[in-house]
Amino acid sequence: MTIPLPAATLAQLFYDARTVQRFADIPVSRETLTQLYDLVRHGPTGFNAQPARFVFVESVDAKALLAPALSARNRERVLAAPVTVLIAWDSRFHETLPRLFPGFDARSFFDSHPALIESSATSNAALQTGYLILAARALGLAVAPMSGLDTTAVDAAFFPDGRWRTLWIASLGYGLADDLPPRLPRLAEDEAVLFR
Repeated sequence: MTIPLPAATLAQLFYDARTVQRFADIPVSRETLTQLYDLVRHGPTGFNAQPARFVFVESVDAKALLAPALSARNRERVLAAPVTVLIAWDSRFHETLPRLFPGFDARSFFDSHPALIESSATSNAALQTGYLILAARALGLAVAPMSGLDTTAVDAAFFPDGRWRTLWIASLGYGLADDLPPRLPRLAEDEAVLFR
């Protein structure tokens, strides 16, 4: 049986965590990024499909490829971040299902229902994005997820074969929270929850 996490851990993951606009000029190590992915891959997905694919954009050249696809509002902070991760979904994720979900012939299911591939991949990749945000916070990183980008342009620059398709991006690093505005409101329980 598991026990609830301490209040300080919950604060780090949820209550005190913020989407930062600026990052400290401190690199994120390859070991930290490897640990980040290792945490993300352990979160549950439908059929254990794990359709999300991650590209950690660190180099000046890779950032230059990404820059034209960013909205004007996001460009400066993405280029200044130590790392920005492209979160994509694999349009052929179901090909790994015989290995990842051996108890059921899920690959044949998707082969015979190709219209379900995109919806399943994108919903599960979105779920994996949530794991990525929480895992990054657990490792002491700040996260700035964003959808303000031209995904078609990102795909053309990074995934020209068309197999992987961009969902959104998230900048990662050690956040600077000194200039953050007050936290935006959250819906109250009675606005978003029913008990039946």
